[in-house]
Amino acid sequence: MSYQLHRGDALTVLKTLPDESVNAVITDPPYSSDGRTSRDACGKLATSSSGVHDRKTFPDENRDHLAWLTELLAGAHRASTEHSVAMLFSGLRQKPDIIEALRMAGWTWQGTIPWIKPAGQSRKGGFEQSADFITWGVKGSLDTSRDLYLPGHFTVTQPGKEQGHTTQKPLEIMRQLVQVCPAGGTVLDPFTGTGSTGVAALREGRRFLGIELNPHYADVAEQRLRAELTQDDFVVAGPEA
Repeated sequence: MSYQLHRGDALTVLKTLPDESVNAVITDPPYSSDGRTSRDACGKLATSSSGVHDRKTFPDENRDHLAWLTELLAGAHRASTEHSVAMLFSGLRQKPDIIEALRMAGWTWQGTIPWIKPAGQSRKGGFEQSADFITWGVKGSLDTSRDLYLPGHFTVTQPGKEQGHTTQKPLEIMRQLVQVCPAGGTVLDPFTGTGSTGVAALREGRRFLGIELNPHYADVAEQRLRAELTQDDFVVAGPEA
């Protein structure tokens, strides 16, 4: 197996990908600051598995998030083969935008998979925040010829800070998710972060195509991906303008 890691803006790089060149899209996009109101959103920085973004690493912070996400998912849809599955991690508040963006970009929304975290985040005076969600859709229809059965929820502890990122995804989950991609196919992650999607893809016999704008996390991802392969197996691409 092999990988390509592009250092650049996701929208810019997606436009360079050939039609129908990837077989699955798995990512954790920036959440337009995750604010409860538009005023909150303008006052905070965006967060995702790609890190905390300042104006240099997330130039679209003040754009309409639904329009931006729809444009991104439309680019991923064009680059995906028929029957490809797209999966996006998010919190509860982002789910409506993600569902709408998937639909407007041409994907057929299939549902939402809960990720239950045994060690949740307590809230004084309220309920514990102990779940994230994986919203998924398909290009066209599911490939029912595959003998593939995956769980409808996950109960897995999030990796600790020593793993490289506060929102890094557990390989236990990612190695199951990448199985929606046929063996030998290519998994795309437009917001690679520290590379957990890519590591899982390579370990499960898939190729990986990653995009990361933040130089620090791109370096971490590259180190992790290199460690999975021999020198002859990988390609480092970019940077893109």
